[in-house]
Amino acid sequence: MLLPDFDFMSDSTEETSTRFVTFIGPSLKRFDLAVTATNRFYGKKLVTDLQSGKTAIIGPDDLEEEGYLEFTYKLSEEEAGELRQFLYFVVGTVHFTD
Repeated sequence: MLLPDFDFMSDSTEETSTRFVTFIGPSLKRFDLAVTATNRFYGKKLVTDLQSGKTAIIGPDDLEEEGYLEFTYKLSEEEAGELRQFLYFVVGTVHFTD
Protein backbone atom coordinates (compact mmCIF):
# COMPACT_ATOMS: atom_id res chain seq x y z
CA MET A 1 0.00 0.00 0.00
CA LEU A 2 1.39 3.38 -0.99
CA LEU A 3 1.25 6.37 1.33
CA PRO A 4 -0.36 9.53 -0.02
CA ASP A 5 1.85 12.56 -0.46
CA PHE A 6 2.72 13.08 3.21
CA ASP A 7 5.34 15.68 4.00
CA PHE A 8 7.27 13.97 6.81
CA MET A 9 8.98 16.39 9.21
CA SER A 10 10.59 13.58 11.20
CA ASP A 11 10.55 9.81 11.28
CA SER A 12 12.92 7.98 13.58
CA THR A 13 13.08 5.02 15.93
CA GLU A 14 14.97 4.78 19.21
CA GLU A 15 15.21 2.54 22.23
CA THR A 16 13.35 3.95 25.23
CA SER A 17 12.83 2.95 28.83
CA THR A 18 9.35 3.00 30.37
CA ARG A 19 8.52 2.78 34.07
CA PHE A 20 4.96 1.79 34.98
CA VAL A 21 3.89 2.91 38.43
CA THR A 22 0.62 2.92 40.35
CA PHE A 23 0.17 4.73 43.65
CA ILE A 24 -2.52 6.26 45.80
CA GLY A 25 -1.88 9.60 47.48
CA PRO A 26 -3.27 10.96 50.76
CA SER A 27 -6.31 12.32 48.85
CA LEU A 28 -7.05 8.69 47.87
CA LYS A 29 -6.61 9.59 44.19
CA ARG A 30 -5.14 6.62 42.29
CA PHE A 31 -2.44 7.37 39.74
CA ASP A 32 -1.59 4.86 37.00
CA LEU A 33 1.39 6.28 35.13
CA ALA A 34 3.78 5.32 32.36
CA VAL A 35 6.97 7.39 32.56
CA THR A 36 9.08 7.09 29.41
CA ALA A 37 12.72 8.17 29.22
CA THR A 38 13.93 9.10 25.76
CA ASN A 39 16.86 10.95 24.19
CA ARG A 40 14.44 13.52 22.80
CA PHE A 41 12.95 16.51 24.59
CA TYR A 42 16.23 17.58 26.24
CA GLY A 43 16.01 14.86 28.86
CA LYS A 44 12.44 15.57 29.91
CA LYS A 45 10.17 12.56 30.44
CA LEU A 46 6.95 11.59 28.70
CA VAL A 47 4.43 11.08 31.48
CA THR A 48 1.21 9.32 30.50
CA ASP A 49 -1.80 9.02 32.77
CA LEU A 50 -3.02 5.57 31.74
CA GLN A 51 -6.54 6.22 33.05
CA SER A 52 -7.18 9.31 30.93
CA GLY A 53 -4.68 8.68 28.12
CA LYS A 54 -3.23 12.18 28.55
CA THR A 55 0.51 12.54 27.97
CA ALA A 56 2.81 15.47 28.70
CA ILE A 57 6.51 16.14 28.28
CA ILE A 58 7.62 17.00 31.82
CA GLY A 59 10.83 18.28 33.36
CA PRO A 60 11.60 20.05 36.63
CA ASP A 61 10.74 23.44 35.11
CA ASP A 62 7.24 22.23 34.25
CA LEU A 63 6.67 21.08 37.83
CA GLU A 64 7.37 24.64 38.99
CA GLU A 65 4.82 26.13 36.58
CA GLU A 66 1.69 27.03 38.53
CA GLY A 67 -1.40 25.12 37.38
CA TYR A 68 0.45 23.03 34.78
CA LEU A 69 -0.38 19.59 36.19
CA GLU A 70 -3.90 20.65 37.15
CA PHE A 71 -4.62 21.79 33.59
CA THR A 72 -2.80 19.00 31.77
CA TYR A 73 -4.21 16.08 33.72
CA LYS A 74 -7.48 17.71 34.89
CA LEU A 75 -6.61 17.36 38.60
CA SER A 76 -7.60 19.22 41.72
CA GLU A 77 -4.92 21.32 43.40
CA GLU A 78 -4.48 18.65 46.10
CA GLU A 79 -4.20 15.79 43.57
CA ALA A 80 -1.73 17.77 41.45
CA GLY A 81 0.36 18.41 44.56
CA GLU A 82 0.61 14.67 45.18
CA LEU A 83 1.55 13.98 41.57
CA ARG A 84 4.09 16.83 41.63
CA GLN A 85 5.70 15.42 44.78
CA PHE A 86 6.12 12.01 43.10
CA LEU A 87 7.37 13.47 39.81
CA TYR A 88 10.13 15.48 41.49
CA PHE A 89 11.80 12.13 42.22
CA VAL A 90 11.20 10.81 38.71
CA VAL A 91 12.00 13.58 36.25
CA GLY A 92 15.42 14.52 37.61
CA THR A 93 17.57 17.19 36.07
CA VAL A 94 17.25 18.18 32.43
CA HIS A 95 20.45 17.70 30.40
CA PHE A 96 20.94 19.84 27.31
CA THR A 97 22.89 18.09 24.57
CA ASP A 98 23.04 20.94 22.04
